[in-house]
Amino acid sequence: MAKRKKSRQNRRKVSSAKRSSSSWHATPLKGSFMATSIIGFFITAYLVYPTNPDYGVAFMVVFIAMFIASLISMTKAPVVE
Repeated sequence: MAKRKKSRQNRRKVSSAKRSSSSWHATPLKGSFMATSIIGFFITAYLVYPTNPDYGVAFMVVFIAMFIASLISMTKAPVVE
């Protein structure tokens, strides 16, 4: 009997883990978020990178990640009326 209780508890843990991963939803981001990522990338590429390459690369990676997040948001988010 103790084995049955353990197996039922394990099933509950697995099923709750599956539910949490499948409940991910993209939220719509504002257009200014994408504009900020594009403008920030260009400013970093032309002003920061030539003077300090380490900071330039770091900022460009951040702005690229912002741009990718805005693209994912644009394609995966539900249509809001």
